[in-house]
Amino acid sequence: MKLPVIRVAVDLPLPRLFDYSVAAADESDVGRCALVPFGSGEKLGIIVAVLASSSHNKLKAATTILRELPPLPADWLALTDFCSRYYQHPLGEVMASALPPAMRRGKLPAARQKRAAAAEVDAEPVLPTLLAEQAAAVATVAASFGRYAAFLLHGVTGSGKTEVYLRLIAQNLARGRQSLMLVPEIALTPQLEGRVASRFPRARVVSAHSGMAAVARSRAFMAALSGEADIVLGTRLAVFTPLPRLGLIVIDEEHDASFKQQEGLRYSARDVAIWRAHQLELPVVLGSATPSLETFHHADSGRYRLLELPRRAVASAEMPVVRCIDTRREKLQDGFSAALLAALAARLERQEQSLIFLNRRGYAPVLACPACGWVSRCRRCAANLVLHKIDRRLRCHHCGWDEAVPGHCPDCGNLDVHPFGRGTQRLEEFLGARFPGTRILRVDRDSANTPRKWQSLLDTIHDGGADILIGTQMLAKGHDFPRLTLVGVVGADAALFAADFRAPERLFSQLMQVGGRSGRAALAGEVLIQTEHPSHPLYRALMAHDYRHFALAQLAERRAAGFPPFSHQALLSAEAKQLEAALDFLKRAAAAARQILPAGVSLYDPVPMRLYRVMALERGQLLVESPSRPALQGLLAPWLERLYQLKTPRDLRWRIDVDPLEF
Repeated sequence: MKLPVIRVAVDLPLPRLFDYSVAAADESDVGRCALVPFGSGEKLGIIVAVLASSSHNKLKAATTILRELPPLPADWLALTDFCSRYYQHPLGEVMASALPPAMRRGKLPAARQKRAAAAEVDAEPVLPTLLAEQAAAVATVAASFGRYAAFLLHGVTGSGKTEVYLRLIAQNLARGRQSLMLVPEIALTPQLEGRVASRFPRARVVSAHSGMAAVARSRAFMAALSGEADIVLGTRLAVFTPLPRLGLIVIDEEHDASFKQQEGLRYSARDVAIWRAHQLELPVVLGSATPSLETFHHADSGRYRLLELPRRAVASAEMPVVRCIDTRREKLQDGFSAALLAALAARLERQEQSLIFLNRRGYAPVLACPACGWVSRCRRCAANLVLHKIDRRLRCHHCGWDEAVPGHCPDCGNLDVHPFGRGTQRLEEFLGARFPGTRILRVDRDSANTPRKWQSLLDTIHDGGADILIGTQMLAKGHDFPRLTLVGVVGADAALFAADFRAPERLFSQLMQVGGRSGRAALAGEVLIQTEHPSHPLYRALMAHDYRHFALAQLAERRAAGFPPFSHQALLSAEAKQLEAALDFLKRAAAAARQILPAGVSLYDPVPMRLYRVMALERGQLLVESPSRPALQGLLAPWLERLYQLKTPRDLRWRIDVDPLEF
């Protein structure tokens, strides 16, 4: 008698499924977890099909089907299958990465104690009055409930995009449907959760992000899967949360690069969310003051519907005045112009807050010897060690290498080694000496390296415990500081002429976002940008608050150069102990691609990566590009079949990145 066969996706870096015989199984077992023998041990897999028989003659028997765990729904299986096919990643690894850690081990979270019945809410929250543009946006999206539609909510900083999201979630809840809201940073999730919970006291709100404890993640996953959760808030991994009653997806700060996973399965949570909305026929809202050029292009061409919020939601709040300070003919005082120092002094006199923005942490980018030219290089990366003066350490911001600051030059013995350049710690030291007694707060990955420290810093700012903030991009998004009236930008020019074609877009977004932290209440805001290129078109667009002009100019340049969104790309990268081995593999990979290269697909030569050495491994890359997404995808699947067959050294690793953001 033939036994039923289950086809299982196992968490392995292999692009195939595995068949096992079982004593009993039927279609209701599709989506369930199963323990299966593999090699000398056991692995957890997910059943993707139940077959009457298999083409394999001798099948191993599955250890057990874990029927105490609920099956994953068909739409979740379809979502992970799409990610596997589009991003060219093994299905078993895709599914495993989408599950919370406990479920990957086949365990159910401990039963949660039943919550007491919610007390009656005496009064509904008082809702702010919507501007006409906000009300129109809510009505337009709500009219599409029950069918697919993609909306770009383009609102200036402080325009009340979050209030639009909350009104839509309220209407979706009234329909008995679940809402999924994605945000770019873990740090923003607890704040947003508090705001959402206070707005919807009768709803079950859960968070989903990698900073949560394993048990909490599993409980949130199960609450969503069972339909108990009404609203799920999370970072990029939350896009895989199973939601049987899903009716609305919101992506806040959709332009943010952190929505793209850079390790393992290299997916874009924004793009996956849009596919999911299309799959389930429901609306998706992408919100930003500085949309990605891809999203803006889709809205400008009519593929997405554009909803605009051109003014701030607080009646007394105007957009900040943006000025450029020409530093070409001025001697700076440790990086500060006289005009910026005077503006800081004026805010201190008026007891208002200021923010100095420098997207470089540490004290100085490098320590160097003027006598022999020695510089503090990382021994594992093709990068410099950054001086952290407070704890007298040199650190690599790429691999984490850490060592003590030398008392003399390691090469020539010179005692007079100097820091060159500036980081946030150096600005903090200078301003502390310039304005003694001033409460200066530095906010970067060093000072806010745990959720508790980050929340403590935010509480200090909101409570008025800081006069001058010195911060990196951590302070550029999602924060509302009513007393903040001045933003000073230091060291932005380097990105104007970077080799990366996305650098201007990122710089414009950073500066508009961080500038938008000022003047969000009754107090007028001002943004001062120190630059040697005050007439640059990017800065002129910033001064005019004209995102559209900047975006259209950038899109024209990209169209002429054949860059995304006018082309589609995939990047094959390889790393090994020696760069020659990585490049040799990529040359053989290129030869394999040329044998099956479709018309309209371009294959570039293998080259070293810009940062070619990281963590003692040397890296190369091979770019494939086409104006046609189907043509590019038509190459990738058969090409990867050939790549898996290539012989490689034991220490060599390769990966494919579809729609890459970094080169």
